[in-house]
Amino acid sequence: MHEQLPLVIFSGRGNPALTERICDYLQIPQGEVRLFTFSDGETGCQIDENVRGGDVFVVQSTCTPVNDTVMELLIMLDACRRSSASRVTAVLPYFGYARQDRKDRPRVPITAKLVSDLLTAAGASRILTMDLHAGQIQGFFNIPVDHLFAAPVLIDELKRMALPDLVLVSPDAGGVERARAFAKRLEAGLAIVDKRRTSPNQADVMNVIGEVSGRTCVIVDDIIDTAGTLVKTAEALRARGAARVLAMGVHPVLSGPALERITASEIEEVIVTDTIPLRPEAVACPKIRQLSVAELLGEAIRRIHEAKSVSSLFV
Repeated sequence: MHEQLPLVIFSGRGNPALTERICDYLQIPQGEVRLFTFSDGETGCQIDENVRGGDVFVVQSTCTPVNDTVMELLIMLDACRRSSASRVTAVLPYFGYARQDRKDRPRVPITAKLVSDLLTAAGASRILTMDLHAGQIQGFFNIPVDHLFAAPVLIDELKRMALPDLVLVSPDAGGVERARAFAKRLEAGLAIVDKRRTSPNQADVMNVIGEVSGRTCVIVDDIIDTAGTLVKTAEALRARGAARVLAMGVHPVLSGPALERITASEIEEVIVTDTIPLRPEAVACPKIRQLSVAELLGEAIRRIHEAKSVSSLFV
């Protein structure tokens, strides 16, 4: 680490356990910050150490409650900037509002762009994030963006599991590139589900493209929200003769009826990462298992701080 530019890592309240794991990996203490909520719901922040001239990283997953975590991140960035930090990097393991990335209907906002502008205006010098729902969101920023992928962690786990007759399944056309990358690295088969979305958070599976009969199918997705797509994909795969169905997702949003759907589904196991903390009911669910991306994010932070290449982590 550069002594001339002290490394400081602060955590928001969105995912403090992940920040703790990142600091453990880097073998540095967490930065001292007080976060509090006034009686009327406003968020307050007090940086409790000197960050003047420092290289500051603020780790915050903008997950549930999304509006609160986004606002808290903006306030923390502003506090660091006004405390004369040399550089402030916003670390968003999960970038909320990423699904509103274009005008797909008349008179709707592009909220991903709005949040990008807010982060820059609040004082972020650069962004470090993971598995954006739409890669082009990087272009919404006029500051550097390091876009990591959880693929190395998930692929290593699949290698460890050594599943027979493996087929990687994309639950929709938009995820084909991700599933293809997994399949290539694992020398496995590839299948694609043709999905037609009937309304927000609801989807109807139409067709399965690829050979899945008698195979072990692993559905690969970036966000698992209400799990409607996941469960219907699993049903379609089983209907076409799949021997086993598992699932992998990077961001376990798991909102609404997700846990009930997963528990009652044909899916044997859902493997997710800790970009979003699991609520107690999800932790207790026997079908859900969580892997950590702390080392991946920690290594990226180290390389950014030391002005080294991060591209080898973009696998």
